Amino acid sequence: MSRTVIRFAISGFVLLLFLVHTSGWVNLRLLEQIEHFTYDSRVQATLPGTLDSTVVIVDIDEKSLAVEGQWPWSRDKLATLVDNLFGTYQIRALGFDIAFPEADRSSGLQLLDRLQQGELADLPGFAERAMALRESMDNDRALAEAVRGKPVVWGYYFSQHLQSQQQDAVGAICPPAMDSMAAKLYDLDWIRPEGYTGNLPVLQATGAACGFFDNPTLDNDGVYRRVPLVQIYQGAVYESLALAVARLAAGRPGIEFEFEPPDVRTSLHLERLRAGPLLAPVDERIAVMVPYRGPEGSFPYVPAADVIAGKADAAVLKGKIVLVGTSAPGLRDLRVTPVAKAYSGVEVHANIISGLVNGGIKQKAPYYSGIETVLLLAIGVLIAWAFAALSPLAAGALGAGVLALISFLAFGLWSWGHFVMPFGVPVAFTLMLYLAQLLYGYFIESRGKREISKLFGQYVPPELVEEMAAHPEQISMEGESREMTVLFSDVRNFTSISEKLDAKELSAMINAFLTKQTGVVQKHRGTIDKYIGDLIMAFWGAPLTDKDHALNGVLTGMEMQRAIRELDPEFEKRGWPKLHIGVGINSGRMNVGNMGSEFRMAYTVMGDSVNLGSRLEGLTKEYGVGILISEDTRNLLPSDWAFREVDLVRVKGRSEPVAIYEPMGPKDELDPALRQDLARHRGAMKLYRAQQWDQAEQEFFNLIQSGRPHPIYELFVSRIMELRENPPGKNWDGAHNFSHK
Repeated sequence: MSRTVIRFAISGFVLLLFLVHTSGWVNLRLLEQIEHFTYDSRVQATLPGTLDSTVVIVDIDEKSLAVEGQWPWSRDKLATLVDNLFGTYQIRALGFDIAFPEADRSSGLQLLDRLQQGELADLPGFAERAMALRESMDNDRALAEAVRGKPVVWGYYFSQHLQSQQQDAVGAICPPAMDSMAAKLYDLDWIRPEGYTGNLPVLQATGAACGFFDNPTLDNDGVYRRVPLVQIYQGAVYESLALAVARLAAGRPGIEFEFEPPDVRTSLHLERLRAGPLLAPVDERIAVMVPYRGPEGSFPYVPAADVIAGKADAAVLKGKIVLVGTSAPGLRDLRVTPVAKAYSGVEVHANIISGLVNGGIKQKAPYYSGIETVLLLAIGVLIAWAFAALSPLAAGALGAGVLALISFLAFGLWSWGHFVMPFGVPVAFTLMLYLAQLLYGYFIESRGKREISKLFGQYVPPELVEEMAAHPEQISMEGESREMTVLFSDVRNFTSISEKLDAKELSAMINAFLTKQTGVVQKHRGTIDKYIGDLIMAFWGAPLTDKDHALNGVLTGMEMQRAIRELDPEFEKRGWPKLHIGVGINSGRMNVGNMGSEFRMAYTVMGDSVNLGSRLEGLTKEYGVGILISEDTRNLLPSDWAFREVDLVRVKGRSEPVAIYEPMGPKDELDPALRQDLARHRGAMKLYRAQQWDQAEQEFFNLIQSGRPHPIYELFVSRIMELRENPPGKNWDGAHNFSHK
C-alpha cells in the first residue's frame, strides 16, 4: 500500500470517529466538553463588561426578605409592588420570573371559610359580614386588579415529561403567540412539552401576556448557553418569558420565522425569528445563544423592598423594562452559566431581552453540524496530504497553521459576524489527527526508513533513501529484470601506483579518491554497487525506477573525469601521483536484487549488459579515451547530444558487434571547431568501413594535423596500414575483434 493511501486511511479512521460524534449517532462526552469549553472561552473573552440599563431587575434579595419576611409574600405586597412600578416609577413593561399556581395562603380566607362553615355559621349577620371581609382579604384578587390593564407578563413553566399521576395542566396560561393553523405551515423541530404549571386563573386573566421560563435545551453539563424562544403545546406556539416581555415592550408585533431560501420552511433552513423590530438568530430548536454581557450585575438591580416602600431611585426605573425575580440563594433560582457557576436566573432572561432589543445575539445556525463536517473533511484531507507529500517539519508547520486559521476564523466570525463556528471539535480533530500521523510516522515509517537506510544507505544518496521511504511499494529486494544503466570506473595503472606507497598512505589516497567519486555518483541519483579496490561499480534504475537512467549515468561518468582533476592540488601537496580513470557505461536489461549466499547477501546487478559495461571500461585504455558508452546508451540520450564514434567492436563473450562512442555533451555547448572535427571524423569512419583506405587515411591524417589531435586518429591510421597489408575481405562488417577483457 502506498504511503499516500496509508496517510489518507489514517485520516479517514480518525475522521470517522469524529463524524460519529458530529452526526449525533454517538455522543462523545469528551468532545462535547471540549466544544463547550471553547464556546465558554469565547463568551468570556468577548464580554462587553458594561452595565445595560435597558432592563432593570427588581430583586427579591436577602435584604428584601429580611424587610418583608420570608417568601412567599402575601399577594397584597406584590400588588403594591406592581402599583408602585407603574404608578410611581412609570416603567415600560413588567415580567414575573415567578409562577403563581396556588392561592395566597396568608390572606386569612381559609380561616374565614372554616368559621363560616363551622361554629359561626348560624350567627346572625355573620354571613353578610363575611362577604364584605372576603373581598377585602382576597389578596389574589388585589394583585389581579393591580395588574389589570397594565403591560405585565406572567411567568410559568412547561413540563417536558409527566410523571405518573401528575396533572398535565396546573393553573392557567394565556392564549398562544401563534395558533395551531399557523404553526402547521412550518416543518420545524419544535420542542413539545407534555404539560405545564401556570398561574391562578384570576391572575392570568388580567395579564397582557405570559411566557415560559423553563429551559429544555439545557446542555448536558447543566450550563445555560442557549434558551428556546418558543415551544409548541397541543399544536399551538407559546413564547418564552424573555420574548413575551420584549414583544410587549415593542407593542406586541407578530412572530415570524425567516428561512433561506424563503420557501423551504424546515429547521435546517431556519435563519431567525422576527417580531417587528426584534430579531433573533436561532438554531434548529428555535433557541437563542444567551448574549451574556458580563458577570452577574450587568443590569441594574433594585431591591423589591425598596420598590414596595417607595424608596427606589426613580431615575433607574422610569421607562424601563422590569423583571421581577430573585437572587437570594435560599430561593434556589441560581443557574450555572459560562460566566459564573452561580448566576441569577432572572438575569439570564434580562440578557436575552437585551439581545432582542439591542441586537448582539450570536447565531448558532441549524446547519452547525454540517459546517463542522465540512471542516473536519477539509482538515482531514489537508493533513493527510501534508504528511504524504511534505517533510514532518513542514507538515507540523502546516498543522500549526491550520490551528491558527481555525482560531482566527472562530474568533473573527464570533466578534465581527456574530456567528458561532465549530471550534473545539475541529481543534481536537486537528491535534488528534496530527498525533496519529506523527505516531505512525515515528513508529512505522521511521522504522521502515531505518530498515531502508540500513539496507541501502551505503549504496544510494540520502535523497533517494527519503524517496524510497516515501514509496516503499516501489522497492523490492527480490530479483527482477529491469531496463537499467551500469557504470564501471577504474584507475589506470593502479598496481604500479600502489607499489610506490606504503599501506597507510595508499589507504588515505584511495579513501579520498573514492569519497570524491562516490559523491558524484550520488549527486546524479546513482546506486553504488560495490568497490573492488580502486574500481567503482554503480547503476541507475534500481531500487527506484529512473526514466533518465542513461542520462544520469553518462553525466556521472563525465563529471567523474572532471572531479578527479579537482584532487590534483591535494595529491601533489601530499606527494601522491596524479590519477587517471577509465569509465565504461552500458544500458540494457539487467537482473537486480538481493543476491548472494546464506552467509552474505548484497543488492547488486548481473547479466550480459552488466558484463558489456565492464568490457567498455577496459577498452578505454585501447582507444585512449576517458569514457566509452554503448550504442544502447547513446540511443537513450537526448537528441541534441554530440558523440565521437569510436569503433564497432566485438568483445569477448559476444558474437554480435557493438558500436561504441565517446560522449561529448550537448551540441550547442561545443566549440564550433570541435563540431567540425566530429563531422570529419564521421566521414573518415564511413570511408574506413567502406575499405577506402587511402581516402580514410588522408582524412585521419588531416584530423591529426588540425591542431586538435586525438589518440583515435593515430590508432586508425595505424590500423589502416595493417588492413591495407591484410585486407579483411568483402564480407567484413567493420568490427574490430577483442579477445581479452
